Amino acid sequence: MSGTASIRDDDVISVGRRLPRLEAVEPRDERKLFVRFDDGREKIVDLAPALESRRFYKPLRDDDALFRSFRINEYRNAIEWNDDLDFSAMWLEALPPAEFTNDDFRNAMSELDQTLDGMARALELSRRQVAYYAKDRPIPRHVGLAVRYLLEHRHSA
Repeated sequence: MSGTASIRDDDVISVGRRLPRLEAVEPRDERKLFVRFDDGREKIVDLAPALESRRFYKPLRDDDALFRSFRINEYRNAIEWNDDLDFSAMWLEALPPAEFTNDDFRNAMSELDQTLDGMARALELSRRQVAYYAKDRPIPRHVGLAVRYLLEHRHSA
């Protein structure tokens, strides 16, 4: 096979979604991190469940000093603790935010076009509990995850 090919300097080749790059990562309480991506997106993520899911993360589970000693790698596509432990920016991007606020709950109800009764049925909670979450009560992690699930799968029913 023979042939020639050329690409002009201003040609852009795109093969999919751009990989996330980290701009800043800061430790928070427990095993949470504040993450800012280079496109400006920010969130707080909880690494505890992910650290529990893999045996090789065991050193990070209980050692606060080690957990806080991470750095962003030179390519800005991961945080790393040493030559053996790292966590990719893609994984950090895929993790749900650790916090789910009352504003998030109200916005989800609006986006799902749900009343208090409808949201209560969807979450299998009492109407009163849903009203509390829509107002000012702290929202448990499992409820926040359930609402995110409803949002992600609202068109598949």
